[in-house]
Parts: sequence; C-alpha cells; structure tokens
Amino acid sequence: MSKHERGWKIYRTRFLIRAKQLTEPLSFLDALGREHHGCTGDYLVESSDGTRRIAPREIFEDIYVAMGPADENWPTFNRRSLPLSELKHTHAARAGFQA
Repeated sequence: MSKHERGWKIYRTRFLIRAKQLTEPLSFLDALGREHHGCTGDYLVESSDGTRRIAPREIFEDIYVAMGPADENWPTFNRRSLPLSELKHTHAARAGFQA
C-alpha cells in the first residue's frame, strides 16, 4: 500500500432524510421566512423534524444513496405543534442514550 493510499476512511451522512426529485421548478418560504428555489431535477429534501429545503441535483446525488421508498412510519409532525410534555420526554430519552 502506497503512502498516499493509507489514512483514508469511509464516511456516510449522519441523518436519514426523505426526498423527491422535482419534475418542475419549485419556490417556497420556510418557517423562518427563508426563500428556497429549485429547478427541474433538483431535490425537495425533508428532514425528520419536518423542515424542508432544496438540494441541487449534483450535490444531492453525490451525497445521498437511496435506501428505498419512504413509508408511513416517517415522522410528519411540525416541531412547533409537539406538546411540551413530548419534548421533555424526547430530551430525557436522548440524555439516557448519552449516559
């Protein structure tokens, strides 16, 4: 193994997302009032917390690998509509995993 071949590591993205490729241009404002614009071929990306953004095709296809169709188990809640008791429960569960 040459000196230049050593030290490489394999990486993957940390988060699962749901996405669909745009069949026509799309523009929208997100919950924070930011404008998002996508062209045909770009991807509409939805995170598990419900936030959406546009990813350019070249970047999306370089970063993500399809794992299969999204099913009905994908969370569809809006962060702001989650009851405070549920937020506390979620935070407590995360704290347990970190211990």
